[in-house]
Amino acid sequence: MSLPSNLNPDEASPPWLNKGDNSWQLTAATLVGLQSVSGLVILYGSIVKKKWAVNSTFMALYAFAAVLVCWVGWGYRMAFGDKFIHFLRMPNISLDAQYLIEQAFLGYLPNATMIYFQFVFAAITLILVAGALLGRMNFLAWMLFVPLWLTFSYTITAYSIWCPEGWLSKKSIIDYSGGYVIHLSSGVAGFTAAY
Repeated sequence: MSLPSNLNPDEASPPWLNKGDNSWQLTAATLVGLQSVSGLVILYGSIVKKKWAVNSTFMALYAFAAVLVCWVGWGYRMAFGDKFIHFLRMPNISLDAQYLIEQAFLGYLPNATMIYFQFVFAAITLILVAGALLGRMNFLAWMLFVPLWLTFSYTITAYSIWCPEGWLSKKSIIDYSGGYVIHLSSGVAGFTAAY
């Protein structure tokens, strides 16, 4: 029995692609994105004094937008790209059309899906850091902090644990739900920056 013609592998749907896994990965990433933008923006805007509500909202929205630009510009490939140095990968742009449709470093997904999935987790990490800095940090300082922290902290922790060649991953450390890469790193960064 053969597959219907629309389900047969072709250039747009290679044999390694698992459509169910890909659909769920995109759904899960979208739910995290909705939790970040709408959920945390509303929460942060409502828990601060009235005069800081707009600043708090823009800190979260800026973090989401800036992480997107930085992530596709260099962040994703710094965490999951070609080998560079012991604790980091080679920074490079992730928007090459051929690169986007190739198989990702893990699973039966294209790079485009993995870039999006990893982006929303990078974004929510910085939005969580923003929660510790509401009413404490100038917006211009935040504009500098976001790309710098993403580049020099998040990409290294993501590579170390989530990349199969990462040094902590090779020591059999497993982080399924982002306990270290997302929650611990954002908590330490938020505590340190607030101090």
